[in-house]
Amino acid sequence: MAAQPTPADKFSFGLWTVGWPARDPFGDATRAALDPVEAVHRLAELGAYGITFHDDDLIPFGSDDAARHHHVGRFRKALDETGLVVPMVTTNLFTHPIFKDGGFTSNDRDVRRFALRKVLRNIDLAAELGARTFVMWGGREGAEYDVAKDIRAALDRYREAVNLLAGYVLDRGYDIRFAIEPKPNEPRGDILLPTVGHALAFINELDHPELVGLNPEVGHEQMAGLNYAHGIAQALWAGKLFHLDLNGQRGIKYDQDLVFGHGDLLNAFALVDLLENGGPDGGPAYDGPRHFDYKPSRTEDFTGVWASAAANMRTYLLLKERAAAFRADPEVRQALADSQVDALNEPTLNAGETYADLIADRSAYEELDADAVAAKGFGFVRLNQLAVEHVLGAR
Repeated sequence: MAAQPTPADKFSFGLWTVGWPARDPFGDATRAALDPVEAVHRLAELGAYGITFHDDDLIPFGSDDAARHHHVGRFRKALDETGLVVPMVTTNLFTHPIFKDGGFTSNDRDVRRFALRKVLRNIDLAAELGARTFVMWGGREGAEYDVAKDIRAALDRYREAVNLLAGYVLDRGYDIRFAIEPKPNEPRGDILLPTVGHALAFINELDHPELVGLNPEVGHEQMAGLNYAHGIAQALWAGKLFHLDLNGQRGIKYDQDLVFGHGDLLNAFALVDLLENGGPDGGPAYDGPRHFDYKPSRTEDFTGVWASAAANMRTYLLLKERAAAFRADPEVRQALADSQVDALNEPTLNAGETYADLIADRSAYEELDADAVAAKGFGFVRLNQLAVEHVLGAR
């Protein structure tokens, strides 16, 4: 039985998740607006450690300074009363009609300047509340019509924006890093920086790549038919996993934002195993927030909202338990050895070996019995079946 979540588990939720009123393109809201203060208190009661938000989640768009101060003050008081922290902040550059063609990459220069000012103001708020990560999801940075957007120019403007924001953080002395959140499409027909790989390539072109990493999301990767656990592994390999978003997705379709694990459960298991047991010493490979970016189903009332929030955390903890049992199982350890999983850590070349040495090594090619090597199986099916049995609690 999984332990109850505590702040030590570092579970965090977006204010836009539990606060989603369940309005979609085909139907009106099924729930009333949720007071951010109530969200803070209810999440704290459930054992969460953090809460995140877009600026417009907390401060209605167009609020004057007095209203802004009021909303932030109430929120800060709730944080102080509960002990919840704000590990991440992001900016809404997608809801208001002004962003219909994007924020940083709109064809309209006035929109791009407005977007930058909006983000700069929110970076100040992030620093004020102690956030260490600033996520950038470019949901409107894209196009539906290929001839309507000069993609090379758009990437220039995207780079210009991120460079300016990084310079601002450095000049202000803020302890904040940026995390790009890839997504292939929706709401735009095609979104810029659609995958982990695209985002990594973009980061390498920035003035301060050390300040910019990734915030991969389960559903966004799986919408593109990609493997989320593989994407997280590559982000870790590149030293760029600054944050992550957990939810559930069932195949290549619209962004479902299901409860974590309520989609590809085996991939969720592999992910938790990687995060918790995939470090170089066998310990955790990631020490940041386990952040849930999901949406409570339109079918649920507020009782269901809080049940779904709890379900995210419980599913993660159950998978963490199963992953620990999987790693401790002697039969699994033998299956891992038989499948040569750890052997991949051995360099292909010997220490100091050159390509000339490799060419001279007849045992590597001329004398190798390729048919005999090819005849040997790896036992991957048996290994995966053991994982399935541990996930199902059969072992």
